[in-house]
Amino acid sequence: MKIYTKTGDAGDTGLFGGGRVPKDDPRVEAYGDVDELNAVLGMARAVEQLPRIDEVLVPVQRDLFAIGALLATPDREKMAQHLEKARIDEHRITELEKAIDDAESELEPLRAFVLPGGTPKSAALHVARTVCRRAERRVVRLQHAVELPSLVVTYLNRLSDLLFTLARLANKRAGAGEVTW
Repeated sequence: MKIYTKTGDAGDTGLFGGGRVPKDDPRVEAYGDVDELNAVLGMARAVEQLPRIDEVLVPVQRDLFAIGALLATPDREKMAQHLEKARIDEHRITELEKAIDDAESELEPLRAFVLPGGTPKSAALHVARTVCRRAERRVVRLQHAVELPSLVVTYLNRLSDLLFTLARLANKRAGAGEVTW
C-alpha cells in the first residue's frame, strides 16, 4: 500500500467507518489537533530523556491515538469501542490526577504565573500544554455539533494540567529556576 492515495487532492478526507468530509470540518480539526499534540509529546520525549516523566507520557500518547480515532469516527458504537480499547474512563482520569499530585509533591507551591521556558524538556512540555488546550477547544466546539463522550474533554483538561506540572518538574530536576511574570 502506498502512503499517497490521491483521494484527498480535492480537499476532503475519509473518516473511520466511512464517509467523507472537507479537510476543514470541525471533526477533522479536532482529531488533527489531537494528532499534533501526540507528535509534540513525542518531540518532548525525544528532547531530553527524563525517565519518570517520559514513563507518564507514553501511555498518554496511546490514549491520544484512541481519542483521535474516536473523534474520526462518526459511528457512536465505534466511538464506545475506541474508548474501551484505550481504557479512557474515570480511573484513567484519576491516574492523571495522581501523576499531577506526585509531580507537585516535589515542587514549591505556585505563587505567580510561570513564563514558559527553562530547559528544552520543559519548553517542549509547555508547547505540548498549549497544543493540548487548543485541542480541547476544538473538541468542545465539535461537541456543540455532535455527541461525544464527555470524558474526552475531561481527559484533555486534566492532561494540560499534567503537562504544565511536568514542565515545572523538568526544570526543577534540571536545577533550572522558573521565571515568573
